[in-house]
Amino acid sequence: MTQDNPTNKRTLPSVSITTARTGASTKQNEMGMRVMQERAYARRGEQYLLIKSPPASGKSRALMFIALDKLHKQGLKQAIIVVPEKSIGGSFADEKLTANGFWSDWTVKPQWNLCNAPGIDEPKVAKSKVKAVGEFLASDDRVLVCTHATFRFAVEELGIEAFDDRLVAVDEFHHVSSNPDNKLGSQLEQFIARDKVHIVAMTGSYFRGDAEPVLAPGDEAKFETVTYTYYEQLNGYEHLKSLDIGYFFYTQRYLDAIMKVLDPSFKTIVHIPNVNSRESTKDKHKEVEEIMDALGVWKGVDPDTGFHMIELPGGKVIKVADLVDDDPSKREKVSAALKDPKQRDNRDHVDIIIALGMAKEGFDWIWCEHALTVGYRSSLTEIIQIIGRATRDAPGKERSRFTNLIAEVDAAQPLVVDAINDTLKAIAASLLMEQVLAPRFEFTPKNAGKKDGFDYGPNGYSEDNPRNVGYNEATGQFHFEIKGLVTPESPEATRICREDLNEVITAFVQDKTALERGIFDRENTVPEELTVTRMGKIVRDRYPELSEADQEAIRQHAIAALNLTQEAKRLVSGDNADPTANTALLDGVRKIAMDVRELDIDLIDHINPFEAAYAVLAKAMDENVLKQVKAVIEAKRVNLSYEEARDLAVRALKFKQERGRAPEITSQDAWEKKLAEGVAALARYRSQAANG
Repeated sequence: MTQDNPTNKRTLPSVSITTARTGASTKQNEMGMRVMQERAYARRGEQYLLIKSPPASGKSRALMFIALDKLHKQGLKQAIIVVPEKSIGGSFADEKLTANGFWSDWTVKPQWNLCNAPGIDEPKVAKSKVKAVGEFLASDDRVLVCTHATFRFAVEELGIEAFDDRLVAVDEFHHVSSNPDNKLGSQLEQFIARDKVHIVAMTGSYFRGDAEPVLAPGDEAKFETVTYTYYEQLNGYEHLKSLDIGYFFYTQRYLDAIMKVLDPSFKTIVHIPNVNSRESTKDKHKEVEEIMDALGVWKGVDPDTGFHMIELPGGKVIKVADLVDDDPSKREKVSAALKDPKQRDNRDHVDIIIALGMAKEGFDWIWCEHALTVGYRSSLTEIIQIIGRATRDAPGKERSRFTNLIAEVDAAQPLVVDAINDTLKAIAASLLMEQVLAPRFEFTPKNAGKKDGFDYGPNGYSEDNPRNVGYNEATGQFHFEIKGLVTPESPEATRICREDLNEVITAFVQDKTALERGIFDRENTVPEELTVTRMGKIVRDRYPELSEADQEAIRQHAIAALNLTQEAKRLVSGDNADPTANTALLDGVRKIAMDVRELDIDLIDHINPFEAAYAVLAKAMDENVLKQVKAVIEAKRVNLSYEEARDLAVRALKFKQERGRAPEITSQDAWEKKLAEGVAALARYRSQAANG
């Protein structure tokens, strides 16, 4: 397919959220703590503490409060703050906490903030920093700040025992993995096994783009979790009123389409594609030049900041920061100008930032209104971090957005499978963000009783009410009763259902088979094949040590959370709604509460989790391309595997126990027919094995 222009005329939001602007996120208590910090400080006595909280919610300061308490009141010798890169070390600079009511100030002696020391963090150069860590451990000083790399090298050289009786605080914890190849992850496992340190782990996105768990299940169970949701954060802002997240599909070169979505009146960070990606022209410097040419007429470079001056068609001059330039002196000047603390509150300091590998994690530009990313990102964590750049609260900033500019699939091209995979990954990221932004759900079986802190409406909670739905305005949580819901039995399964459903959903939306069939082969896919079979397999693979009952409870809770969010989005947008209209997921959840007569787990399992995503895609992509892609996916359909047949046979046995008859292959019910096919397929496999 050859076209001169992008197929789209606008960006299609996948999800939008409106906020109440309560101001609660930034209000401080008598000790100078915001809501999230107060919540974390209440758990300061825990030996292993995990803080899950969005970007800009104040995790750095929360750690200062906790670390000071551990040093002065819990008997720990020292605190070592570990950050992923040197630039984030600035978040832990001296802070006069007593000015707002706390009992101590936060101070780090200059020689112990190793993020300010010259040299990159690789083994040869890091030797002096490792030596400094050893000197710190032998000193009477209390706080050291270093990078993940420096800490890894230090542990390798000095040994686990050298850190006994100290606090190890790991910022951006999602960089850690339980994979044996991840050195920091292996070292943390050793620290936990020795049990002589306190660990505080902090993250704005506690999952990895490669879907590997951060900790082994046994280690994870030792952590007390403090969760502050994106919903709470955004709802409690003072200024930001809405956040939109959407895709924009283009044909041919992204540079010919970018001005469709790059509005210079919005403060924007543009992340151009990796040079190895499908979207890249392979010349990153020329891409930056073309973007600036598309904006207007180049008027030179500001000698103080290194920013490019671009005159727009209307005569206004904007400032563009180029972080792609490989010249170290130029890039360092621009980077230093962007970090200048004197300019933090100056909205007019810079207008557009163009970056490739920079300006993501820990980059703090409160005025950013638009994060525009070209090409898919293989890491969902990276996308969460990029979106976090645009979700800071700032005066006059009412609307914020994230746009993913993606090359439309051309089914005639030889790399069509790669192109489909890229599109699926972008959709997966969007689905996950919807889950992250949605209000939190608390699920219980029918008539399990009301929950404290929840409002059940004018008539209150009643066992005679077929749909008891409670709402906690303070936390943004909903309580739903679901008929037939399995309750987790073990403490670990209970914790997963309470804290880690997004981890399960992350693995599910990254499952290529589920995405392909749920979006592009919907006519031939029974929803239960996704919600029951695929999700069931993912839960079993992820938590093999749990009982079948606990695995089923986790599966049900995860699919209920995902499908309620998707149904909420569908209800507020509707088939005929203006796709650019701002709607709130909260409204959709409330609509479910009003419209559904009774929530039943079988009803929830019967919803295709990707139906709403397909509706967005159908509006965004060319209809002929969609048909071609569907044909490619349908051609890939394979027969049931032994494992799938066995799982369906187990479900068929449950069906027989409940209904007193076996599922029939001639049934009009698609799921019953699928169960019967599973029984027949398993019989064939066993017959082949017996005769083989």
